[in-house]
Amino acid sequence: MNNKNIQLYIELDGITPKIWRRFVVPSIITLDRLHDVIQIVMGWTDSHMHEFMIKGNRYTDLLESEETEKCQEEGLFRLESLIDKHGADFTYTYDFGDEWVHKLKIEKTNLADDEEWGNLFCIEGWGSCPPEDVGGIPGFEEFCEAISDKKHPEHETLTAWYGEDFLRDFFSNDEANLGLLFFLRWSKDRILPWQE
Repeated sequence: MNNKNIQLYIELDGITPKIWRRFVVPSIITLDRLHDVIQIVMGWTDSHMHEFMIKGNRYTDLLESEETEKCQEEGLFRLESLIDKHGADFTYTYDFGDEWVHKLKIEKTNLADDEEWGNLFCIEGWGSCPPEDVGGIPGFEEFCEAISDKKHPEHETLTAWYGEDFLRDFFSNDEANLGLLFFLRWSKDRILPWQE
């Protein structure tokens, strides 16, 4: 992919209406950094294990776990070395208990840096990220039903548990991009540097 930027589309599998984002990353991003970017743009809190599945190979950061048996160390691989074309797709699974499967697709390649944001930014999206530990897709559907109906028997309990209003269709591009700016500024050292 020639060290240019790529545009990715990501959506949570199995949820209607779709929860999705469209964002740009450098093609040389390492998978461990891509994990961080996904966490930020989707709105997760990085509280659980994860893995990428690319062309039948599994990549993660915690190789000693039973769940990640036969995985490769994600910090050793750059996205451009694993995905070689426009339209290629792969998955990212977060939280092996709730099993949030994200489908990713490369929409554009060889993009130049954006004048305002550089090579790492969110373009657009739709829908609030499900709360952590809500119980996967069935738990999320029950949560949404209860939280939106003040007469639901679980409304008060779930409102107290979540701690704030949940707006299912909410997404803030500005919040995502602010999170990415902080990530760039405070990102810790990794196995591979940002640049090759």
